[in-house]
Amino acid sequence: MTVVEERPAPPAAPPPRPVNRLWALLRNSWRQLTSMRTALVLLFLLAVAAVPGSIFPQRAVDSQRVTEYYAAHPKLAPFLERVGGFEVYGSPWFASIYLLLFTSLIGCVVPRLLDQVRALRQAVPDAPRRLERLPQHRSDIRYAGQAADLARMLRKRRFRSKVREHEDGSWTVSAEKGYLKETGNLLFHLALLAVLIGVGFGHWYGWHGNRILVQGADQGFCNALAQYDDSTLGPRVDPADLPNFCLQLDKFTASYQDTGQPKGFDATVGVSENGGPIKTRRFTVNDPLRLHHANVHLIGHGYAVTVRYTDRYGESQTKTVPFLPVDGMFTSEGVAQFPDVNIEPKTNKRDATLQMGFEGRYLPTVGTGAASTFPAENAPALFLTAYRGDLGLDVGTPGSVYALDQGQIATGDLKNVSGARPHELKIGESWTLDDGTKLEFVGTRPYATLAIRYDPTQFLILIGAVVGLVGLMLSLSGRRRRVWFRALPATSENSSGTLLVAGGLPRTDYPGFADEFAGLVKAAEEGIRDGGAVQSTDGRDRPGLPGRDGSLRR
Repeated sequence: MTVVEERPAPPAAPPPRPVNRLWALLRNSWRQLTSMRTALVLLFLLAVAAVPGSIFPQRAVDSQRVTEYYAAHPKLAPFLERVGGFEVYGSPWFASIYLLLFTSLIGCVVPRLLDQVRALRQAVPDAPRRLERLPQHRSDIRYAGQAADLARMLRKRRFRSKVREHEDGSWTVSAEKGYLKETGNLLFHLALLAVLIGVGFGHWYGWHGNRILVQGADQGFCNALAQYDDSTLGPRVDPADLPNFCLQLDKFTASYQDTGQPKGFDATVGVSENGGPIKTRRFTVNDPLRLHHANVHLIGHGYAVTVRYTDRYGESQTKTVPFLPVDGMFTSEGVAQFPDVNIEPKTNKRDATLQMGFEGRYLPTVGTGAASTFPAENAPALFLTAYRGDLGLDVGTPGSVYALDQGQIATGDLKNVSGARPHELKIGESWTLDDGTKLEFVGTRPYATLAIRYDPTQFLILIGAVVGLVGLMLSLSGRRRRVWFRALPATSENSSGTLLVAGGLPRTDYPGFADEFAGLVKAAEEGIRDGGAVQSTDGRDRPGLPGRDGSLRR
């Protein structure tokens, strides 16, 4: 009778742990967001999202152009307003791409930075058993030096090296080079993060504004929000935070080539900071005026026309108004408005239907057509059309200061009182209108278009750009590779020197690695002549022989 021994049943496998689907979704989403592929896609999307900012006028840069775009495209402009087309860089969709890219870069860079630090702290791995399987190898190297000499030779060639001795009497030298490639990658990404941080904080704490500054002490400008033609303050900036300074344009000179192309611009201004004395400063297009917490850039220039209007009661008003260039020869358009004229002396009441507006063109050099032939004032002339009526300034609706309200002209509230053709005026000439009033062309003054801005992170962005360029160069030039040398145990057949086996492995694509490996092998072989002699006790040199541990005996 056979007795069957009963074996205990194997323990039951533990039930599978329930999967937290929400945690798995969040983990996989984070891994996908912090991958390099996602970072590149977001960087591309950020570049594409910035394109509308170059196509459509931006309210932060020039609000007047936005108003003109509304007039030219009445159907498209409201749609662009809803999707943030006129404020691209402050729109929610641009900010979302920006923040996703910032998060992706942080999640991508931090783990790689920790891995790089660990790799630099770890020793180079030991040689593999079969060096002949590597892409580059040699097995017949005679070496008369010691392992430390070989490691020193590799370190001179900027290899990280490690010497290891084994129980069978052999030793190995491991060397690695090319960590600058990954270091360059990390520098580039850290620099990109610095640029993103700089752009973000610069938007929060920076400000800028544009101002047309006419030459003359009576046309000065102080840094107040109300005195800018258009301005933008960061979300963390209040009008009271603006630095205290005043500017006046003392002199502006421009030179041109014979073709009319600009040759050079030069502005001389009087500057007073924090209520101090006025100091004369000079700046040009590529050399901005640097003040405390503000930089003044020269971005354009033109001519301001000075006219004097005498109303029907003999009262005169003089105005200097900038005319904006419309072509490269500085054919300029503008308007001079006189809303407070023709006031009845007895009642001191103003008739709104007797306001005056003069719209037209200024030509620095008159030619045969309606455009200037040269940007300098060789033969200046002013062509004006006079309008009388309600200018539409009393209703409080914002409008352009460089053109009359076309709606008032269309409704007949402003009427042309000068005829079908504009009236031409030379400097010093006057024009008597149909009601006996008179307009005199007094002269012109140059003006400079100034962009005044402050970016507290400008230096950080500059450093980030420089570091990013250095990191990119290191990343493109660095190639990681490893080299191993193994000394075989001493035998009677290798008494003339240590027999070495060498192998090399490029970690990245490196076409020149074969030549570099051959150079290292040659340097090791030359050790028989250069480093293979040791000093004997009697003062004479004799060739060193390998001992049982693979080193040279003395």
